[in-house]
Amino acid sequence: WPTACTAETLGGAASFISVILDALSLPFHTVSKVGPEFAYAAATSLHPPLTIPTSRTTLFHAHFSSGNPDRLLNRVVSCDTIRPEDLPVQTRFAFGLAVGVGGEILPETLERMLEICDIVFVDVQGLIRRFSPSDGRVSHVALSESGFLHLLPRVAFLKASADEAPFIDVEEARRWCCVVVTHGKDGCEVFCENGAFRAAPFKADQVDPTGAGDCFLGGFAAGIVRGLSVPDAALLGK
Repeated sequence: WPTACTAETLGGAASFISVILDALSLPFHTVSKVGPEFAYAAATSLHPPLTIPTSRTTLFHAHFSSGNPDRLLNRVVSCDTIRPEDLPVQTRFAFGLAVGVGGEILPETLERMLEICDIVFVDVQGLIRRFSPSDGRVSHVALSESGFLHLLPRVAFLKASADEAPFIDVEEARRWCCVVVTHGKDGCEVFCENGAFRAAPFKADQVDPTGAGDCFLGGFAAGIVRGLSVPDAALLGK
């Protein structure tokens, strides 16, 4: 039998996207939360998270097996949610990214972000993920049942993976905002009210998709902010 291998690493959308935006020399401000036991302070020193003394750092276990091509994901620990008052006050931003992974984004927090940012990019995983009370197993609910649907007309870009797309009704969502559906190593599709296109991938061997969608969104958003067209921004994201 093959020997099981366990690895631990810094994760979360904020950590992956920060690397991309830093590499592209795009200034930004992050809002994320951790507990006092957070072990990656040195790695996040440029964009330190808020430390919540009474909470613990969000922790996921991702299980991979040779017999199952899809990972099984469990949220083992969750930190405090991000609330509207955690966002910067008396400041306006050219763009904002709502990129939750563990249920940390509330509808009222996203609404506040929409008020203080000119363009908002949203990763739908932060809106539709739900977690089993027994073991934290990740599942999804329809966007229409998530409590966020009423905010969609104010969102500029909504990103979803191919697995998440069935939960958002792409044809309906594209009436309100531009929808980007990622297909991992097979590129992405972009759906807008007036048309759609596919961005072909660069050749790559997919080993672990963790963080790939976050990196794509970071590059895509940077392209839009820098004035690229949507097709060119999609290529930059890939």
